[in-house]
Amino acid sequence: MSFYAPNSLATLLESAVSTHSSTLGRTVHAYVIRTLATPLPTFLSNHLINMYSKLDLPNSAQLVLQLTPFSSRSVVTWTALIAGHVQNRRFTAAFLHFTNMRRECVRPNDFTFPCLFKAVASLHAPVTGKQVHALALKSGQIHDVFVGCSAFDMYSKTGLREEAKKMFEEMPERNLATWNAYISNAVLGGQPRDAVHGFIEFRRVGGQPNSITFCAFLNACSDGLWLELGRQLHGFVIRSGFYGNVSVCNGLVDFYGKCREVGCAELVFDVISEKNVVSWCTVVAICMQNDEEEKACEMFLRARKEGVEPTDFMVSSVLSACAGIAGLELGRSVHALAVKACVEGNVFVGSALVDMYGKCGSVDDSEQAFNEMPERNLVCWNAMIGGYAHQGQASKALALFEEMTSERCEVVPNYVTLVCVLSACSRAGEVKMGMEIFESMKGKYGIKPGAEHYACLVDLLGRAGMVEHAFEFIKEMPIRPTISIWGALLNACRVHGKLELGKISADNLFKLDPRDSGNHVLLSNLFASAGRWEEADLVRKEMKVVGIKKGAGCSWITVKNRVHFFQAKDTSHERNSEIQAMLAKLRREMKAAGYVPDTNFALYDLEEEEKMTEVGYHSEKIALAFGLIAIPPGIPIRITKNLRICGDCHSAFKFISGIAGREIIVRDNNRFHRFKDGHCSCRDYW
Repeated sequence: MSFYAPNSLATLLESAVSTHSSTLGRTVHAYVIRTLATPLPTFLSNHLINMYSKLDLPNSAQLVLQLTPFSSRSVVTWTALIAGHVQNRRFTAAFLHFTNMRRECVRPNDFTFPCLFKAVASLHAPVTGKQVHALALKSGQIHDVFVGCSAFDMYSKTGLREEAKKMFEEMPERNLATWNAYISNAVLGGQPRDAVHGFIEFRRVGGQPNSITFCAFLNACSDGLWLELGRQLHGFVIRSGFYGNVSVCNGLVDFYGKCREVGCAELVFDVISEKNVVSWCTVVAICMQNDEEEKACEMFLRARKEGVEPTDFMVSSVLSACAGIAGLELGRSVHALAVKACVEGNVFVGSALVDMYGKCGSVDDSEQAFNEMPERNLVCWNAMIGGYAHQGQASKALALFEEMTSERCEVVPNYVTLVCVLSACSRAGEVKMGMEIFESMKGKYGIKPGAEHYACLVDLLGRAGMVEHAFEFIKEMPIRPTISIWGALLNACRVHGKLELGKISADNLFKLDPRDSGNHVLLSNLFASAGRWEEADLVRKEMKVVGIKKGAGCSWITVKNRVHFFQAKDTSHERNSEIQAMLAKLRREMKAAGYVPDTNFALYDLEEEEKMTEVGYHSEKIALAFGLIAIPPGIPIRITKNLRICGDCHSAFKFISGIAGREIIVRDNNRFHRFKDGHCSCRDYW
């Protein structure tokens, strides 16, 4: 039998730590027990304690410590134990061992103090930090560059800025780690300008930045949205030879994305030779954050083709993108991937699932995802309440709000929660409840009403037919009316035929946002529906004079993972003959059921027969006809429209849902409409 020398055994224990192999470590320990006499050599005991504590086996480390004679326990022994506990986030236990170390009169060294300061920062215990600082000062260790840097970092992370500043100024020597700590903590503390000034000073004294420095500086530029400064740093990165560093490139992608320069972010992303999972997560997130949801989905699919395993951050980002484009089928596929990757239980992924299903019109799936979450945060509650409200299930939204604020859950609502709840009150016609919740916001929840809350109240009053009351409410508001507030009033005027108030609302909208075609079209529709064609035409002419173009209306529907687009009077689809036959069949059946086309929505001063033809070929009707021939019975038909659904189509869809026995879900640019058994979830207020 061959015997290993103690030095060789120590090397094997170091290998066990570096490879995170507890099996190797225990095997070596067993060999030590069998072949070496007790007490063990001090350095070997230290290696065993270090190995067990670093591999997060605290009981074994403690047992080896107890078997080590008091006379053999040195600062190296205790520091190995403390460092291992700190590394594995056992901060309280680390301080307990430090206390025992002091009881044995062992003095800490320049390796012990950085571990203690890190534990203090993680526990956010500034008083304890000051005590450790005093001990480091008393022992003469505070002037060591690593100890001083750790103390500065501790003060910064515990919010003691003045102490941190004094500590930094008194340091006799500052190394790269010190400057990195200064710049990083300035960013984390919401002081990006201080971070920039720190970087400039660092360069002035001849400092050479590394990847950590560059990433911290880019974070500062992102927080301040300083595009030109970040571009200058980009040039310096190239000059310094760090352009091939994946961490720095990831930071550049994130920086350009936050500055809304998606094109530049993509260029940097494409030059990364060895993209890691952070690279893909970053590019998916910045596409989603810049309202380029389709591109975010494309990037996610590219990542999957490259063999990248989805993380909780990537999954939640792409689910948000699916919600933005109403991509239910892709969202379901991502959900399946999340289950396969075992991240569906993550609270952020769960919240994104609830939100995605709600915004894709599948409230039942949203409800199931909500109920299956092992833990729920405020975002999740808001998503579920908002999902119910948008789907017209206001009573469920209000019931969930009551459950959320009950003693059993004790979740404190925020600004967004109250917007969702007031929106639900509006859709349910709960005027009294909505007003009570609005009045109690500040006193009960400490939330000052904002523009969105006031817009919900105007919508609430407008839906109830109290349009004049809504106008008086706007005049008495303590804030300046926003686009959403005047828009809610204009829509109420359209529904209830209040022409004069509609003109006032439109005039205010034109002042706030003169280039928005939607407001002009809404006013034109208001005049047209009242038969005042000259005024309707005048609004349209004014649009042409100032160069405002109305976006072309289109609808789309997904069938077998393929998106089909339709415009008004569209005959270009490959199955057009079947679509036209279905439209004719629907017209006959609806006429027999008592449906009369509402020609007010033709929006042109045409002959009555021409108007009937005009409204009969709107894009959403064509999309529905295609859905009826392409989607099997029993499966809901989901249509997305880029503009507001017209009144005639809305009425027709109610008839068709009853005649065909199909559930039809339409997501227009304003809200969801769920047609079933001849009724719509919006209660005919669109």
